Amino acid sequence: MENSELPKYVQWIGWIGTFTACCMYVFYIPQIIDNLHGHVTQPWQPAAAVANCLLWVIYGTKAKIWPVVASNAPGILFGLIAFITAL
Repeated sequence: MENSELPKYVQWIGWIGTFTACCMYVFYIPQIIDNLHGHVTQPWQPAAAVANCLLWVIYGTKAKIWPVVASNAPGILFGLIAFITAL
């Protein structure tokens, strides 16, 4: 089913989900700051998030499902930064 064939409320749910997913990954910033200030956290959750988000971005790109791409792309960036700073 093409995105344009979906009911308008379903399209809105997709974009609201995109926004909340982006918020989830932006909230890595306090963890990154703690890591940089010597309060190092475990790196495994951000590493798993990077792998998960990368797979979803690839899938969303191939399937041309842009809310999936947009909601997972920040997870690659912020998850990777959180992982690296936790090492």
